[in-house]
Amino acid sequence: VQLVESGGGSVHPGGSLKLSCTASLVTYRDNCMGWFRQVPGQAREGLAAIYTDSGKTFYAEADTVKGRFTISQDNAKNTVYLQMTSLKPEVSGVYVCALRQPADGICTLAESQYAYWGQGTQVTVS
Repeated sequence: VQLVESGGGSVHPGGSLKLSCTASLVTYRDNCMGWFRQVPGQAREGLAAIYTDSGKTFYAEADTVKGRFTISQDNAKNTVYLQMTSLKPEVSGVYVCALRQPADGICTLAESQYAYWGQGTQVTVS
């Protein structure tokens, strides 16, 4: 299993970015794919997740996420996206995608639920 993120970069406050995570060597069924933010010295924060079979989505309750971030998928490309809008400086960090497979119908933002992780892509809002 390999997860590769892309789309990170630097943006001014209020700007937007769209991240991609492409999964390879994996059966794209009964999977839960999530996005997490990693900041040095802090716990990894779950942002959004999607259960690939149904497309059901889950979001963190934080004001910096809800209503600003949208997770989506393209099953044909084995890719999950994170569209981020109205970005604030406090959401800067390394954005990492993760995979829970098989999901067995479980899809949450709990880090411990995921076995596979990408390397991450840096997002800087300043």
